[in-house]
Amino acid sequence: MSNSADSPGMGTSPAPKKRWRPVRVLTVAVFALAGLIFFTSFNTAKGTNIRTDASLLKLSDLIQERSRKNGDLEESNGALRQDVDSLVGRQDTGTKAEGDRLTELERRAGTRKLTGDAVSVTLNDAPPDATAKLPGYPEPQPNDLVIHQQDLQAVVNALWHGGAEGIKVMDQRLISTSAVRCVGNTLILQGRVYSPPYTITAIGDPGRLKKALTSSPEIQNYMLYVNAYGLGWKVEDDGAVTLPGYSGTVDLHQAEPVG
Repeated sequence: MSNSADSPGMGTSPAPKKRWRPVRVLTVAVFALAGLIFFTSFNTAKGTNIRTDASLLKLSDLIQERSRKNGDLEESNGALRQDVDSLVGRQDTGTKAEGDRLTELERRAGTRKLTGDAVSVTLNDAPPDATAKLPGYPEPQPNDLVIHQQDLQAVVNALWHGGAEGIKVMDQRLISTSAVRCVGNTLILQGRVYSPPYTITAIGDPGRLKKALTSSPEIQNYMLYVNAYGLGWKVEDDGAVTLPGYSGTVDLHQAEPVG
């Protein structure tokens, strides 16, 4: 006779097999993923702070940082140029006529300070929620509400045409090689970046300068957007103003074939 514990009809049933619970599986997966993230972060950082690494900064932050550095370098370059001019002046053995001619050439080149009566023009974007203020005009598109490169160029060209002796855009003096360029909603001028409103200051006869502005076909077209959508436009007599001399490099470079 067999023992009762061996009988299938009597005694206790065999212990059930241990099964994985879904919650436990999910917990293990989460910890595994977290470990992978920590390892990847450590391998990427290589001992550096990846939160503040320059490669992870926003492009706009990098542009502003480079713009500030360029401004500091321009100020340093201007100070060095003044030192060089001072040393050259002490050793100058040329005639007075030669010295006067050099001064006039520097004035025309824009590397000397210039003082005189000035007119300033300020352009600004329209409010982002602007609507057509005049009947018959369609509702504005995003490009209708911002200042474009051609708007700034139109003002600069009109002021030169009006006999401007010198022009400053924002805080920088323009010279013959200066290029007014816009990228998106920002102005890039001689390695520095600016946001609207943009101010352009010109020294010359105020009457002629303002007449040249009003007679420019490009500015007349811009004024349609001023009246219809509220783009910013302000012309002011500034009285006597001193424009800074250009302090950047004046070397010209050109492309050359390789080899």
